Amino acid sequence: MTKINVITNKNTFTIKHGSFQSDVMSGLSGLKKTLPCRWLYDNLGSELFEEITRVPEYYPTRTETIILQTYIREIADFAGRNAILVEYGAGAGIKTETLIAALQSLALDCYIPVDIAGEFLEETASRIQGKFPHLSIKPVVSDFMTDFALPPNLLGTRRVAFFPGSTIGNLSPKQAGDFLRRMRNHVGPEGAAIIGFDLKKDVETMISAYDDKAGITSKFNLNLLTRINRELEGNFELSRFKHSARWNEEESAIEMHIVSLEEQIATVGMFNFHFRAGETIHTESSRKYDVKGFEMLANANGWKMDHIWRDSDNKFGIAGLR
Repeated sequence: MTKINVITNKNTFTIKHGSFQSDVMSGLSGLKKTLPCRWLYDNLGSELFEEITRVPEYYPTRTETIILQTYIREIADFAGRNAILVEYGAGAGIKTETLIAALQSLALDCYIPVDIAGEFLEETASRIQGKFPHLSIKPVVSDFMTDFALPPNLLGTRRVAFFPGSTIGNLSPKQAGDFLRRMRNHVGPEGAAIIGFDLKKDVETMISAYDDKAGITSKFNLNLLTRINRELEGNFELSRFKHSARWNEEESAIEMHIVSLEEQIATVGMFNFHFRAGETIHTESSRKYDVKGFEMLANANGWKMDHIWRDSDNKFGIAGLR
């Protein structure tokens, strides 16, 4: 496997340890227990998510891939020549390979994948380097929800942000706004962004995508308790909890919860947390947009929608922003 030099943000240790601990302590202490979804993505969580993208019920990845393949020439032309491609929350980067291959003919200057899971990111970068041996790849280990710097001495003529997978839907309106402004600062006034977002549709289809029959999403969600046990000396018994996906009409979002099956006390370090039977930990929201709503979000945070690419069933959209 090709060796890649991974740039680690100076705050990475704090991100992986201090913030995780403080988020768990504060999140489990609230009247409504909640944990930020970014902590779902340790190395095992990242692997489980890639499995989720392959289950029949999970339409977003499959549909977005079809859109990319159908309109890849238009999307590459929108990105332009000599681009620096910055991908936030890169994961396995499978869909990114399609875009990179198209941008190679337009003299893609550099690919910068950003992810919080360092080992997984290194594997992804090495695999992509093996497929595109002449491409400059500069991975950055960082939480894209925090401020961080891109690598220095970038020579490309245009910076293009890539944020596929409908991850924008996992962010609250405020978080999404902060992220879009951070992205704008990274690419500069002449830059662009290519962002995938999930469109509103019937509730049954959406819930099934987050509660697959094979139980992979359940493992993914409950892995957060395993991570707390491993990293923060927790004693959660996974058999006493279950995964739940539900629709929140007011927020226009599918929510993932970890549900306590009985009244119990779980320990994290020296702290005890009481759970009532049926009480939940809210771990993720996946907001669904209509095109007008997404355009309003972009406009409010310094972007203009230039293109919108959709599948024939109107399940998913990819926005080209300037």
